[in-house]
Amino acid sequence: MTVPASVRFEAPDADALAERGGRIAVLAEPGARLDQVARRLNRLTKGAVERAVAAPAFEKVKRGEAMTLSWPAGVAAEGIEIVNLPPRPTVADARKAGAALARAAKGGEITVIGANRRQLHELAFGAALRGYAFDVHKSKGEDADDPETPGAITVWTSKPEEAEDAFAPRRAVAEGVFFTRDLVSEPANVLTTTEFADRLAALSDMGIEVEVLEEAELEKLGMGSLLAVGQGSAAPSKVVVMQWKGGEADAAPLALCGKGVVFDTGGISLKPAQGMEDMTMDMGGAGVVAGVMKALAGRKAKANVVGLVGLVENMPSGTAIRPGDVLTSMKGDTIEVINTDAEGRLVLADVMWYAQERFAPAGMIDLATLTGAMIIALGHERAGLFSNDDPLCGALEKAAEAEGEGAWRLPMGEGYDALLKSDIADMKNVGGRSAGSITAAQFLGRFVKEGTPWVHIDIAGVARVAKDTALAPKGATGWGVMALDRLVADRFEG
Repeated sequence: MTVPASVRFEAPDADALAERGGRIAVLAEPGARLDQVARRLNRLTKGAVERAVAAPAFEKVKRGEAMTLSWPAGVAAEGIEIVNLPPRPTVADARKAGAALARAAKGGEITVIGANRRQLHELAFGAALRGYAFDVHKSKGEDADDPETPGAITVWTSKPEEAEDAFAPRRAVAEGVFFTRDLVSEPANVLTTTEFADRLAALSDMGIEVEVLEEAELEKLGMGSLLAVGQGSAAPSKVVVMQWKGGEADAAPLALCGKGVVFDTGGISLKPAQGMEDMTMDMGGAGVVAGVMKALAGRKAKANVVGLVGLVENMPSGTAIRPGDVLTSMKGDTIEVINTDAEGRLVLADVMWYAQERFAPAGMIDLATLTGAMIIALGHERAGLFSNDDPLCGALEKAAEAEGEGAWRLPMGEGYDALLKSDIADMKNVGGRSAGSITAAQFLGRFVKEGTPWVHIDIAGVARVAKDTALAPKGATGWGVMALDRLVADRFEG
């Protein structure tokens, strides 16, 4: 697993400034007076820091961004980053500043002169999140790329113990985000259904109870919808159940259900060749569930949460399901398959029903890279939310906004159900091009029991992106780990 950069908080040591390697970060506002340690650095650099803070160029630097002084005289550091950050920054600005430092580090260490500034733990969190690179499959020879992740991050603060206590849960969340990014980034020949299940089983070392349900057990449970998706592949289909029991023993858990299609060819309804390589990320929903469970266990969340993921591979073969086939779900409803590329909802239908039958959850949230229509609707800025429960959905929207993870609620309604009407079964698995994301949610809603608060999150546009985001390099984002961790903290912990 990719591990976030080491972060430590220490009391300022002005005497060590001259010999400090890597990069040194000064937090300042344009034209403002430097703090005591920064003034010491200014003297060592013969006034370079003070001149930079007073320069017109620094006035143009946006909040949370930095101006670089390369190879300054008087110190061993290869660069000084002058960061535009007020003494009491917002969480977003603090994280943005940390991300700016991580981008500048290029494999070197960072020393942040924080003094009495607030939100230093959030700055460190931003640096940790942005300092990610999935390079496990790259050669490490002389021609290898320059490091994209920072070395150790040291934050000098007048209250190091307090900052460390505040950062500890953030460290656990960063590890959960990295776990999700690694899973989403892995190629399908590495992250098979078996390998995925093995990585989740290893979470038992953190106190999570993990069960792997194999195909024979899934057949006994009647998961005909899920099993049909994987029957064209040599890879065995599995359901992994992860229980974190941090709350009261008798408290109903929050259930998180994830689509884990480790590779999606579309099946018999084969996708075009162009871009099919991106379908290694079609297990993104299961990846987020896994990352959230790791984060909750890492910070010892005082809540009961169960994560369930359906792991399958959708391949065309002589045994694959065909358009026109009729499947029987665990619930007992029959489904006419119109398009075998609408397979994620078939997986989630059985996983969600199993979650309710076994755990009677206090609420249920499913995540999936479900529809291309979601990207058309919201692009790569926001995930789509669909829900039968205003309080739960509202709490999730609030949590996503607080963590800077964009989300937007879309409508549902009986009028869309007519698009799923089948002449030969209880429903079709697709409703046509119109309102494609909504009809997918309507399909899943049929597998939600009356009285179960439920939110469906379509993360098709945000699970992996083609350009850098505020806190992640291009590629897998880990979207949802922070929002769902915040939701658990705000709504489900005592």
